Amino acid sequence: MTRKIADCRKYPSVSNCSLTISGEEEEVVRAATEHAVSVHEHTDSPELREQVRASLEDEKVPA
Repeated sequence: MTRKIADCRKYPSVSNCSLTISGEEEEVVRAATEHAVSVHEHTDSPELREQVRASLEDEKVPA
């Protein structure tokens, strides 16, 4: 299974957040959503979770 990554540095924020989360897709969606709610003051919703899921990238494996 390909690990996924969510990287806050790719999205502008007031706090200039530098958090990166990686793991299996469902783990990353859950953790990134919790982070978006607790740090960036988003509202947890199915739409937010889908936005998070759509923004995930495959984690690059070092050669």
